[in-house]
Amino acid sequence: MKKYALGIDLGTSNSAVAFCSTEAESPVEVLPVTQLLSFKSCGEKDTLPSALYLPIAQEVDSASARLPWGDTDLFSGVVGEFARAQGSLVPERLVTSAKSWLCNPHIDPEQPILPWKSEIGDRLVSPFEASRRYLEHLRHGFMQHLSARGVSASVEECEIVLTVPASFDEVARIHTHTAAEAAGWSEVTLLEEQQAAFYHWIAAAGDRWREQVTPGDVVLICDVGGGTADFSLVAVSQKQGELHLERISVGDHILLGGDNMDLALAYTLKVELEGQGKKVDNLQFLSLVHSCRLGKEKLLADPSLESYPISLPNRGAGLFSRTVSTNLTRAVVDRVVLEGFFPDSGIDQQPARKRQTGLREFGLDYAADPALSKHLAQFLCRSWQNIHSNENLQAMVGERVGENQGVRFVRPSAVLFNGGVFKADPLRRRVLDLLSTWNEGSPVKELAGTHFDLAVAKGAASYARTLVSGEGIRIKAGSARSYYIGLESSMPAIPGMVPPIKAVCVVPQGMEEGSEVALEDQEFGLVTGEPVDFRFFSSSIRAGDTVGEIIEDESELEETTQLEITLPPTEEAAGEFLPVTLHSVITELGTLELWMRHEASGKQWKVEFNVRTQ
Repeated sequence: MKKYALGIDLGTSNSAVAFCSTEAESPVEVLPVTQLLSFKSCGEKDTLPSALYLPIAQEVDSASARLPWGDTDLFSGVVGEFARAQGSLVPERLVTSAKSWLCNPHIDPEQPILPWKSEIGDRLVSPFEASRRYLEHLRHGFMQHLSARGVSASVEECEIVLTVPASFDEVARIHTHTAAEAAGWSEVTLLEEQQAAFYHWIAAAGDRWREQVTPGDVVLICDVGGGTADFSLVAVSQKQGELHLERISVGDHILLGGDNMDLALAYTLKVELEGQGKKVDNLQFLSLVHSCRLGKEKLLADPSLESYPISLPNRGAGLFSRTVSTNLTRAVVDRVVLEGFFPDSGIDQQPARKRQTGLREFGLDYAADPALSKHLAQFLCRSWQNIHSNENLQAMVGERVGENQGVRFVRPSAVLFNGGVFKADPLRRRVLDLLSTWNEGSPVKELAGTHFDLAVAKGAASYARTLVSGEGIRIKAGSARSYYIGLESSMPAIPGMVPPIKAVCVVPQGMEEGSEVALEDQEFGLVTGEPVDFRFFSSSIRAGDTVGEIIEDESELEETTQLEITLPPTEEAAGEFLPVTLHSVITELGTLELWMRHEASGKQWKVEFNVRTQ
C-alpha cells in the first residue's frame, strides 16, 4: 500500500509539489520547497521557479550556502528563486522556458541548446536536462521535508502524478515522463494540467460540486499562466443517475501569458520615460519589468488604487545622479492588459498571423497575436469542428453548439479559471463577459473556489490518491488527439513522381490509458535491416476518425515527428517488405507505444515517439 499521494506541477515559470496521505480525508499539503535565495542563504517557498542559473567559478568559490541534502556542485547549476533573480542580471547564463522548448517540434529536446543564443559553449544544457534538474530538486526537497518531520519513506512508497499540458504532443509527453524517471521519481503517471485543476475544484467544493454543474453543461477550463495559455472543454452528462465527466476538446499550446503583459507594460512606460528625456538602460528595464508585474497585480486586485509608484535605481556615480521615478496608472493597465490582451472581440475574429518573410529568427514559436480573447474564439470554433466529426460527442454536447456572425462554435455554460493571471478579478470578468456576448447574452457561470497558482499540483495529488483507493470521480479523457503513421502509396513507378504519403489512424482521440487496439484485418509492408523513415501525424479536430482509417491527404494533419531507424531484420533478407499488423497501446502511465507484428515469425518491433528531427 502506498503511503503518500504526490502531485507534481512542472510549470513553464514555476513548479510545485502537493502531497497527502493516501488515507481518506487527509488534507492535501503544498510542499515548502527549500532553495537558494542567494549564494549566502537558503529558504523555503511554496513554488520553485523553473529557472536554472549556470554560475561562473568565482561565484561558486564565494558561495557559502548549501542545500540541506548535501548538493555541493553549484557549478553545474542553481535552481529556483535565486537562479531567476541572478540570471535576470546575466541572461546568457539563465535557462528558462525549458517546458516550451520541450514541445518545440523543430528541435531535439535532448540536445544542449539552452540558454538560447548563449555563447557559453560546453555549459549549455538541453530542455530535457533542465526539466530533469527541476524534478530532481523537487524530489530532494520532498524527501528532506519528510526527514525533517521524522518520517521515513521512499519514493517507491509514493503514488506520483506528474502533470503536462493537454496540448502536449506525444513526443513532449514521453520526454517529460523520462525526465521524471531520470530525476529519481520512479514510476509516474501523467495527467493533463487542466484536468488536475478540475480535480482540485471538485475536492475543494466537496459534495457541493454536483450542485454547481448539471447534465448538459460544458465547462471551459481557461488556463493562463506566466508564459503559456491552454484551453480544454469538459462535458457533463448523466449515466445511471450519476454525473459523468468527459474531456472532449483541447487547444494548442500557446506561448502567451502574464509575462507578456508585464513586458508590454514595461515597454509602454519605457517609451513614456524616454519621451521625457529619461534614459532607461538594460538593468533598469529589468527592474521596470519586475515593478510592472507588482504594480499590475496591486492595481487589478484593489479597485480603489489609481496608480502604483515605480522607482528605478540609477547606477550613475555623478553628483547629480537621481533615481528615475514614474507611476503605473490604472488607465495604462486597462489599456495595455485589458484592451491589449482581452479585447472585446467577436467570436468571428481569429488571431492575426504574422506576414511570413523569407527568413525569420529561429526560436520559440511565440504567439503572433497577443489577444487571448481571439485565441479563445479560435479554440471554441475548432472544438465545434472536432465535435461535429463524432456523433457521440455531438449527442453529449447537444444544445451547447451555437452560431454567431456566421461562425459555428461550442458555447460553454461554465468556466473554471486556472493560472496566476486569473487572480485578477477584472480579467476573469472580462472573459465571462466575452463568453456571454458570444452566447447572445446568456450568462456563463464561474466555478469558483480554486487556488489559481497551486490548483494543478493539489489536484494532481488528489488524483494520485484516487488511483490508490480506486474511489472518487474520474474524468474520462484518454488521448487528447488522434495519432497517425505515414503510409507510402502503392503505385506503379512513374518518372519524376514520388508516391504520395497517406496516413493511417493508429490511435483515435479518446483512447484511454491501459487499452490496446489492433489492426488485425489490415497488413502493411515493413522494411527491416536498413535505415527507413517513419513519419507521425496528429490532429485535435478529427475525433470521428477510427483505428485503421486512412487519410488520403496528409496535409490535413499536423506532422508530429519524423524518425529514422533501422529495425533488426528477421531471418528473411534485409530490405524486403514483411507483412505486419499494427498494434497501438496507451500504457497505464499515459504513454503511447506502437508495435508492428510479423505473425509468421512471431517477431515484433516497437516504434517510439521519442526523437524529433528538423
